[in-house]
Amino acid sequence: MDSIISTFHIDVKTLITQAVNFSIVLVVLYMFALKPIQKIMRERTAKIEKGIEDAKKNEEMLRKSKEDYDQSMAKAKAEANDLLKDMKKEVSEKRSAMLEDAKTEVAAAIAAGKQSLESEKQKMLSDAKKELAALAIQVTEKVLGEKVDASYQEKAAKEVSKI
Repeated sequence: MDSIISTFHIDVKTLITQAVNFSIVLVVLYMFALKPIQKIMRERTAKIEKGIEDAKKNEEMLRKSKEDYDQSMAKAKAEANDLLKDMKKEVSEKRSAMLEDAKTEVAAAIAAGKQSLESEKQKMLSDAKKELAALAIQVTEKVLGEKVDASYQEKAAKEVSKI
């Protein structure tokens, strides 16, 4: 070993001093540099892990909210469809009722019109019969050349009214 020391010109005292100096520098670096860096690294790791955990929670909450939203929308659509069906049914029923009312009113108007026409027809026939009776009496008077008495006029009116 002496040969190695002499070949490489190694001084044992210097070597020991350098080892002690290196140890002191190593301890100082460990205490003042490595420990604070490790502490900062642990804190950052904890923050990152917390952020990842929060992101997972937020993602789960977002998924759950989306499911709730989808369910609410499906329920709202179903209720809207039910309401629409009910409204269509109600409108159909009201329309049918209105049509029935209108048909009834039209039928009543037609019946009233027919009755009015029949009444007018009867009146016109009655008037025509009266005129025909009067004409028949006038013709009879002209043919006979004298005035016809009241009993003959009534008899002629009855005969004409039978026509």
